[in-house]
Amino acid sequence: MSHVLRLKKSNCQNCYKCIRHCPVKSIRFSGGQAHIIEDECILCGTCFVVCPQNAKEIVDDTELVKVMLQQDAPVYLSMAPSFVANYHVGIESINDAAVKLGFAGAEETAIGATIVKREYDKMVNAGDESCMISSCCHSVNLLIQKHYPDLLNRLVDIASPMQAHAIDIKRRHPDAKVVFVGPCVAKKDEALQYADIVDATLTFENLSNWFNEEGIVLEDKKDSRNQSKARIFPTSGGILKTMEKSNPNFKYMVVDGVENCMAALEDIRHGGKGNVFIEMSACSGSCMNGPVMEKYNSHPVIEYMEIAGYAGMEDFPVEQPELNQIRKNFDVIDLNQMKPPEREIQATLRKMGKYKPSDQLNCGTCGYESCREKAIAVLQGKAEIGMCLPYMREKAEDFSNIIFDNTPNGLIVVNERLEIQQLNPAACEILNVRRATDVMGEQIVTLLEPKPFMDALETRKPVFMCVYLAEYDRYVEQTVLYDKKYGMVFCLMRDVSDEARERARKEEIRLQTTDIADKVVDKQMRIVQEIASLLGETAAETKIALTKLKESISDE
Repeated sequence: MSHVLRLKKSNCQNCYKCIRHCPVKSIRFSGGQAHIIEDECILCGTCFVVCPQNAKEIVDDTELVKVMLQQDAPVYLSMAPSFVANYHVGIESINDAAVKLGFAGAEETAIGATIVKREYDKMVNAGDESCMISSCCHSVNLLIQKHYPDLLNRLVDIASPMQAHAIDIKRRHPDAKVVFVGPCVAKKDEALQYADIVDATLTFENLSNWFNEEGIVLEDKKDSRNQSKARIFPTSGGILKTMEKSNPNFKYMVVDGVENCMAALEDIRHGGKGNVFIEMSACSGSCMNGPVMEKYNSHPVIEYMEIAGYAGMEDFPVEQPELNQIRKNFDVIDLNQMKPPEREIQATLRKMGKYKPSDQLNCGTCGYESCREKAIAVLQGKAEIGMCLPYMREKAEDFSNIIFDNTPNGLIVVNERLEIQQLNPAACEILNVRRATDVMGEQIVTLLEPKPFMDALETRKPVFMCVYLAEYDRYVEQTVLYDKKYGMVFCLMRDVSDEARERARKEEIRLQTTDIADKVVDKQMRIVQEIASLLGETAAETKIALTKLKESISDE
């Protein structure tokens, strides 16, 4: 498949909204990013419409078309019939603006729709098939080619209005190039798949931006030609409104929206019978509600009335080509998607925390309808186990509970009214609380001094302190924090009673040791003084004796 729908990786925010809305689940998540599985995608554009981060983008061929205009061949615009609901002007106004940009002119794709509906009428009148499905919508064609290949023989093998109109333009202008403009993503892929029919495609937004760049303002005018019946094509049932429906043996029905189309195809696959022609459109409300319509709010009644009021009662006067010129081949597109064995599915369910059927909530948060579908997607490499919100929440809660219940530190959580919300086992032990439920909802003052909590609330700053809880005979280090986001005050308590008592015991020993040392010093000083006194007396007596001996010797 061509790369016409791309993902802007930096914008993807893991919301899984695209996979929830993707009807064929053709989106793979890996590394926190969404990836479009092109082989499975039907280019319905749903992911582009629902993405809240604008992470999907459609390839813009504006520069390619500008290069075409610089060449010698004339270039014509083929305007999808829904253009009148998008621009609120007629084809003459678009033509005038297109000529200013350098185009040879602009025509209505509804001309090609007239060619197509005539072939539908011929096939219905021939009555060769019991069930026929229109082939105007390329997304429906891709849906059948990829996901319902066994029903490919029910798909009418006629070109789309876009292709039929391009063939008609090139019949009248052999050297011309054709650029289709419409509200559809899939048409870009159709143009690329069937080469040499449509040369480039633009969205309504692409063309509007181009007009704005060149300062071109569309004139508010519409023609009222009666030969324009096929202008009603982009509405729900629009194809059938243009057909003759002259075969009384055939019934006619309209199915729009991919989910409804899939339900109808399932019904046909499993025995739906009857001569019926089914108009199928991937967009709910058909093309007037295409994914690239330039609108932010849907106005289905206003848009329908605008399209219906622009359509006439007769067919466009267009030359019908030979059938072989507008015959279209549809090949089966093999997805090569193998369903994993049951044992692997069950093993994956267990990894997701789904051990029994009651664990399979089938909440759809991951984007899949059931936990089983999610497990299959995991095995196919399209999803990650972590995409399961209940599983991740339970895992996070279990992890938090393990820490909350087993940490040696006490934890108390109170709300902004200072009412106790949570109390872990360590806090219960510190505060001599028998059961946490006994104090849930009570004011914190029933357990602790409320001032630190009030200070944390008022200042929005952490409060640290070490306090002696006389009632519990404990020394506790408290850290009180306020979380503005959740409106909660958290108190972390560390019982330091043993450490405090050990410090007190050491302090007492230090004081006792100091006292003993002082006493020893005093005693030693007394001894020294006594010894000094004795030594002093002895020294005086010795001096007297020696003096007398000296004098005695001198006299002799």
